[in-house]
Amino acid sequence: PEPEPEPEPEPEPEPEPEVVSEQELVSIELPRMRVLAAEDNRTNQFVFRKMIKSLNLDLLMVENGRLAVEAFESFRPHLIFMDISMPEMDGKAATQAIRALEEAGLPEIESVPTHVPVVALTAHAMAGDAEEILKAGLDHYLTKPLKKAAITKQIFDHCPADCAPLEAVVQETAA
Repeated sequence: PEPEPEPEPEPEPEPEPEVVSEQELVSIELPRMRVLAAEDNRTNQFVFRKMIKSLNLDLLMVENGRLAVEAFESFRPHLIFMDISMPEMDGKAATQAIRALEEAGLPEIESVPTHVPVVALTAHAMAGDAEEILKAGLDHYLTKPLKKAAITKQIFDHCPADCAPLEAVVQETAA
């Protein structure tokens, strides 16, 4: 008798496609907005963090202008919040140093503007203060005490289109 032909091996099953949620897809594809904040007062640092904690962004907090300039070069933020009165280097001098670095030309990084907006955070609300601050190269001016609506408006206004959404995508669940 003739030997029976060997049965053909069963083909390997196709691997199941990996299911990725919309939130994971967004976070995989898009970088988060980077925000640098320079503030020497620990209470104000805490308040600032609390105001933006629900936003999907990367925050780097430093306590003086010198550190803000260093962080500007390494962290490459999309937006900077700058206290005006700080030890070592005040906010105006730090912003002028940042503008000089921008003028000298930094390596381009996708989504980081060549002129990074700097928002002054200050208790100085005297007549003429705003003009002096803006003349130093800062773009916007917010007075203390800080207000969540004003802070978040600046963040939303300056979030690059190619960054992840600032508000987390909430998944609908069936009831």
